[in-house]
Amino acid sequence: MFSSDVIWRILFLFQICIGFMGNSLLFMLYMFIFLNQDQPTKPIDLICVHVTLLNVLAIVFRLLPHLVSSFGVRHFLDDVSCKAILFTYRVTWGLSICMTSLLSAFQAVIISPRNSKWVWLKSKISTSIYPSFLSFWILNVLIYVHLIKSVKAYHNFTLVDSDYVTHYCQTKQFEHHHLIAYTTTIIIRDFLFVVLMMWSSVYTVNLLYKHHQRSQHLHSPSLASQSSPEIKATHTILLLISCFIFYYFSDNFVAYFLFHTPEKNLRLERMTAMISSCYPTICPFVLMRNNKIVSKWTSSLLKMRIIFSWDTFNRRCYPQLPMATEESL
Repeated sequence: MFSSDVIWRILFLFQICIGFMGNSLLFMLYMFIFLNQDQPTKPIDLICVHVTLLNVLAIVFRLLPHLVSSFGVRHFLDDVSCKAILFTYRVTWGLSICMTSLLSAFQAVIISPRNSKWVWLKSKISTSIYPSFLSFWILNVLIYVHLIKSVKAYHNFTLVDSDYVTHYCQTKQFEHHHLIAYTTTIIIRDFLFVVLMMWSSVYTVNLLYKHHQRSQHLHSPSLASQSSPEIKATHTILLLISCFIFYYFSDNFVAYFLFHTPEKNLRLERMTAMISSCYPTICPFVLMRNNKIVSKWTSSLLKMRIIFSWDTFNRRCYPQLPMATEESL
């Protein structure tokens, strides 16, 4: 029989590896396309790249301390490391909420019809991507900047159920008015962005469903019965937002229960860490599902292979000819 620590090690290692590889793969696919395409980069691709980077940071800084703790390491973080890890994780998690909401709202505006009341945003939303990034970063840094002062390393180890429970970091107790202000700010931020995310997703799904209903009257029954691109896009949006909402509320529920537990529960703390890292782990695979980025990457590789084969043939048979380019093909 495996001990509980061994099981937690396997779970943490599996989630870190899957999440890191998935987000890294998606990031490299986007970078490959950006460097090999002639057209300007789409704003939605910039959002997805930002999301993948935030996912990697959230997974590593959230799960790494728990993974090390499962190996029984007592002295792993000092004061500076605790401040950096907790501050980075909190900021990236807050940015993940903002970016997912921005991604959902961006899609809703882009696919809105010409007679929609949101059509005036189409010409402005592309130029507002970078200001949105900057404002989101400033907002979340200001919310969690107090962690730099209040967090420090904790070296008090207690023995519970024959296992060493390692608390690497601890925070100073807030004053009552500071705690209320901090909690209220986070609740308002989460409420606004989650509501915007849900509203834009429902709006997008409604538009895609109506478009699919109209397209059924224009195609034959055999084509209408097939899975259309609109239905695929609808499933992707529903799956992404549903996963975020599910893991968001699950994480908050467990964290709320853990906060009101009189004694620290190591299993609940580790469970909270895994739940909060589930969305960053599966997010890249949802984005790659029915996404054109994979097909673009495949076509770019095929084009490069054709160019390389043509150059090799020219050098062997006609050494005096110039090398092939994409334009010449």
